[in-house]
Amino acid sequence: MVVGGGSEIGRAIVRALRDRHPELDRVVLAGRPGGSRDQAARDLSECVETVSVVDFDALETDSHDAWAATLHEQHGPFDVVIFAHGILPDQLASERSGAEAARSIQTNLTGTVSAMVPLANQMAERGQGTLVALSTIAALRPRRDNFVYGAGKAGLDAFARGLGGALEDSGVGVLTVRLGFVHTRMTEGMAPAPLASTPDVIAERVARAVGRRGATVIYAPPLMRVLATVLRLLPQPLLDHMARGRMSN
Repeated sequence: MVVGGGSEIGRAIVRALRDRHPELDRVVLAGRPGGSRDQAARDLSECVETVSVVDFDALETDSHDAWAATLHEQHGPFDVVIFAHGILPDQLASERSGAEAARSIQTNLTGTVSAMVPLANQMAERGQGTLVALSTIAALRPRRDNFVYGAGKAGLDAFARGLGGALEDSGVGVLTVRLGFVHTRMTEGMAPAPLASTPDVIAERVARAVGRRGATVIYAPPLMRVLATVLRLLPQPLLDHMARGRMSN
């Protein structure tokens, strides 16, 4: 299942998994009704026997337990669940509006957590499965140009790693994928950052790691780990200065 069913990265991961596992014959795309989810369903139906769509709204956290139970009854069990939904908020708008900032955090963090927990419990009862959480190197250090987005992803990154530890003896794996800049609809029109990648490159990296014993955190592409190390070591004033330059451009 892909939570965030219209995600280009999620769609690419499904294709990469299908190439590696020809027996993969059933996919569920969970997301808000609309063109991107429906287009993903049409595209994946070319390589997967059964593609189903279900509604999912990250902001409706109170209903996620019941949503997951119904989902499992109608479409489960799931071997892999990819959490690919999220928004890239307008940073300046989020600084001016508490509601706008909170909507970003609720979408990128709270809505993911509230869906992830019941799905993880279903997998644990079965004793197998992999949860994939798409994080970002923006989660590793606050940056002036995207700290609202980074804050939500930092929370998700920490939660996914903690959940993986809690599930260590259950047979369920949690894979945290730290991405850099990826060319998608969400980043269209933005100046690419160093080591910019594509959904297909990310997908190959993720598909190789899913189900691999001991895989908990990966960087996609792999060289992103080097950039992440540099970001960790940069003094905060220099990091903020670089971010202000990107914002002015």
